[in-house]
Amino acid sequence: MTKAVLPFLRFLGNNRLTGAIPAQKSNSLMYINLLANNFTIGNSNSGLPLGLSCLQQSFPCNRDPPIYSSFAINCGGPQITSSDGITYEADNITLGTATYFVSDTKRWAMSSVGYFEGNSNPQYSFISQSQYTNTIDPQLFRTARVSASSLRYHGLGLENGNYNVVLQFAELSILNSNWQSLGRRVFDIYIQGTLVEENFDIREEAGGTSFKAVVKKYKVQVTENYMVIHLFWAGKGTRSIPDDATYGPMISAISATADFKPTVKDIRQSSKKDQGRLIAGVTVGIGVLCLMAALLIFYLVRVKNRARSNEDEELLEIDARPFTFSYVELKSATDDFNPINKLGEGGFGPVYKGSLKDGRVIAVKRLSVPSKHGRSQFVTEISTISAVQHRNLVKLYGCCIEGDQRLLVYEYLVNKSLDQALFGEKSLNLNWPTRYEICLGVARGLAYLHEESRPRIIHRDVKTSNILLDSDLNPKISDFGLAKLYDDEKTHISTRIAGTLGYLAPEYALRGHLTEKADVFAFGVVALEVVSGRHNFDQSFGEEKIYLLEWAWKLHETEQEIELVDPRLLKFNEEEVKRVVAVGLLCTQTSSVLRPTMSRVVTMLMGDVEVTPVSTRPGYMTDWKYNDTTGSSLFSDKTPIIGNARSSFRSKSPVSSGTAGRADSFASEG
Repeated sequence: MTKAVLPFLRFLGNNRLTGAIPAQKSNSLMYINLLANNFTIGNSNSGLPLGLSCLQQSFPCNRDPPIYSSFAINCGGPQITSSDGITYEADNITLGTATYFVSDTKRWAMSSVGYFEGNSNPQYSFISQSQYTNTIDPQLFRTARVSASSLRYHGLGLENGNYNVVLQFAELSILNSNWQSLGRRVFDIYIQGTLVEENFDIREEAGGTSFKAVVKKYKVQVTENYMVIHLFWAGKGTRSIPDDATYGPMISAISATADFKPTVKDIRQSSKKDQGRLIAGVTVGIGVLCLMAALLIFYLVRVKNRARSNEDEELLEIDARPFTFSYVELKSATDDFNPINKLGEGGFGPVYKGSLKDGRVIAVKRLSVPSKHGRSQFVTEISTISAVQHRNLVKLYGCCIEGDQRLLVYEYLVNKSLDQALFGEKSLNLNWPTRYEICLGVARGLAYLHEESRPRIIHRDVKTSNILLDSDLNPKISDFGLAKLYDDEKTHISTRIAGTLGYLAPEYALRGHLTEKADVFAFGVVALEVVSGRHNFDQSFGEEKIYLLEWAWKLHETEQEIELVDPRLLKFNEEEVKRVVAVGLLCTQTSSVLRPTMSRVVTMLMGDVEVTPVSTRPGYMTDWKYNDTTGSSLFSDKTPIIGNARSSFRSKSPVSSGTAGRADSFASEG
């Protein structure tokens, strides 16, 4: 593949500029979009990005004579063969503000120009595992290419004549529910310079719904051996619903086939026929004996690799894989996983900071032990995070699956995790407005998972170390390895426990009874930690303050909630503090029925509705014993963690009260 990413938006395309490009200065032209001009580009221009000559005004590649009569592209995704036998070539390169790409065979090319204003980490492709309607090829719609302004696809070396062009769309980022459905993506479509769709709105074409396939068909004439499909955003529609920089053209797939009997030998088709003839001839020539030998070798190789193939099929049971990086690429990005670049280590494995060649800074999670359980979490994390997009959820760039290597590639968040910001040796100075917005952002992210995504998602491991902070200290929920998907018809899920001590809801810790209210409980603990600036269990405090929930209740009962505030906070809004504390206590009620939904938590934090008052301590507090001389407290380092929920927790242990600040994550999924 040939690509060039131009980091600065300097667009000089379509200007009919002429002349030879000086070889001595060609490196400086790496940062200027020179497409669709009339430049002369010689072999001496070694510093110039390859393929630019194909995208000059006359599109000269494969014109004399033409060699193709079709092309098909899976925009933003891997190569896919559709139900009607069309092979859609991969279009999953990384784009920038001014980018072009020419396929190896010079069969097609693409170019994109535009900067997503208001987004410091723009995405030029989308991946969604949602269910798609109105199509028998849903895999074509699980990825899409987007641009902030201008997106062109070029068919090259085409035999002249009439073509059937099919453009396929589905809206992936503007959702169907609540206010998020108010977004409007509006753009124009030109083919061969002719406006074929003005003010095109994918959701409107789909009857006002997202994740529904929209197919547009056109008759197009090719007279000079090339075709240009141009999607252009003219500034219409919305720009920040549901998130910043939600605008610009979006397309899922493109195909063009000759509406005449081609006289050229389409390379992709003819090469397969020729290969078939060659194989047949060789087979006849060498006889039955060699054929049997070949079959025997094939069988032995098949048996040898069957175990690994089965593992990979199980791992990749997701219908549409996210963008896949090579292991060599990630090894280079992290400087061979240099310990200097290590950001930390969780239950999944170590996490490294890296830099891709396109300039993006990434966080690479590496599966440390390729066990069945670890691979299960790997698949869960990919399938879950690929299916959702929200400003308060971490973004997955892709993954790597090579041999025993399993890696996840995420956006890098410079301020790391909330627990490091609050409790770390070099903790950030989080003022009260920032802490308040962090609570609100986490609540919004959980509300999206519980109520707006389809299927609904229970995170199961909400805690401060799984909340990351970007450069503006906006919170993003991460680590979906323990997440559970469930539909609207289920009242709960019965499962073995998995999560982190101190954040587990009583009904889940004792009975394995899982609903979204388990996340609500964990959020309540996190909210109190944010207010107090301390772990929910800390033996360095006096006996009355060891358990954060216990201490918070004592202060609440005496109307002294302000005493809970982190002493490092010299200025804060007392009304907001009392509101967050009240919400935290409400979320950590014993009965899941008494806990609010996360959408109601959002409205209470914003002050739109009053916080439901709580006056009675949760039942699990009444059995707490601080002087457990047997050393069998849930917070003891000797506490056994085993699979059966009933045998893991004793009725007189503080089942949900806290953790000693360790990364006491565990999972007991069978």
